[in-house]
Amino acid sequence: MYCVNCGVQLSDGQKRCPVCNTRVYHPDIPQSDALPAYPNKEFQSEEYNRRGLLFVITILWFIPLALPVIFELAWHATVTWSGLVAGGVLLGYIILILPFWFKHAPPIIFVASDFAAVLLYLLYIDLQNGGGWFLSFAFPVTGALGLICCAVVTLCCYIRRGYLYIFGGATIALGLWTCLIELLIWVTFGIVSPVFWSACSFTTLFVIGMLQIVIAIVKPLKESLRKKFFLG
Repeated sequence: MYCVNCGVQLSDGQKRCPVCNTRVYHPDIPQSDALPAYPNKEFQSEEYNRRGLLFVITILWFIPLALPVIFELAWHATVTWSGLVAGGVLLGYIILILPFWFKHAPPIIFVASDFAAVLLYLLYIDLQNGGGWFLSFAFPVTGALGLICCAVVTLCCYIRRGYLYIFGGATIALGLWTCLIELLIWVTFGIVSPVFWSACSFTTLFVIGMLQIVIAIVKPLKESLRKKFFLG
């Protein structure tokens, strides 16, 4: 028997066409209770075990963390360069893999943890080499960038509007951040650049940030650009 609407072959006992949902009825053909030829629901592929896959990736990820430490301890009975390797591998795991373990956690938690991990790694490098530049340079530079990123992520996740204002303000803040870098280079290392490169970067980023804010304020311009570049 075939569907009178689309011509799909039907099995015995089929009440409706699985393609066009046309009701099947023929007075001269008795209806039976045979199994339908097509499933009632769409086929759904079996989901992979996400935590099992993450466990395997974790084991493989930590192999290059452990091997350098083991080799250096076996050869020199101390940890020097292998600690830097292990710290870099651990930092990469925290940034790239750790968020996948928590499916519904707020993104701001991972952004903050990433910058905290970077600060700890920089502190370890500073202590390992006796540089003395962590508190006067690495901590304020990394901390300031972390605050900017955390503010942007928080505003985008919880306000969900005014993205041009958010990114415009963040762009201007990045310009100020470059000025902070040049200032702390002078304070920490005593290096004075003959060309104030931070002034150039700040001017550029300030113009770009203000341009975003102006576009957000001027509604006709914003609408025109949205249509021009096929933005949603």
